[in-house]
Amino acid sequence: MDVFLDIFFTLVGAAVGSFLNVLICRIPEGQSIVFPASHCPKCMHAIRFYDNIPIISYLVLRGKCRDCHEKISLRYPIVEAITALLSLLLFWKFGLGLKYLSSFIFTCALIVITFIDFDHQIIPDVISLPGIPLFFLLAVFFMDVPVLEALLGILIGGGCLFAIAFFYELITKREGMGGGDIKLLAMLGAFLGWKSLFFILFVSSLLGAFVGI
Repeated sequence: MDVFLDIFFTLVGAAVGSFLNVLICRIPEGQSIVFPASHCPKCMHAIRFYDNIPIISYLVLRGKCRDCHEKISLRYPIVEAITALLSLLLFWKFGLGLKYLSSFIFTCALIVITFIDFDHQIIPDVISLPGIPLFFLLAVFFMDVPVLEALLGILIGGGCLFAIAFFYELITKREGMGGGDIKLLAMLGAFLGWKSLFFILFVSSLLGAFVGI
């Protein structure tokens, strides 16, 4: 039974990852995430259902469109595999229930934000702004985060970055941080609580310095 559930939640993650690819591609362009159906961006041919199986179809097609043989970005199976793995890990940690569902939704939001930010250097408000109240409620009602901790997470998360951005621009006369980062940290604080923010800021600063170097 345990093995069956492991496989099930891995497959669920892969299927959701396929949908996340749609969000990653269409949200920055302001396109509908429902219509049109998935299609090749070059020949515009609708993707057949058997060519849209997460990870497997990419391998079967050898990374190319069946109709025009245009290369399919490796990004697609990578996102599907990451989402599948994280779904399994979250299931191992929380088991079947609302904690798994809440943390999986949160994780999916971060995956979409990460890849959009990587491609376009933007953090879409359509995810972060509604994410603040949504993840606050999920944290308080399902993840056992105290109300005060979640509220302080929003205030401190958004407030500290806003203060840094404000004073940086005041001193240097140029923008050093976009509003997307402020909203994202508020969203993270809402779900994880204010105590998580120190670790998040420390690790993100290290990673930022590493990438910059």
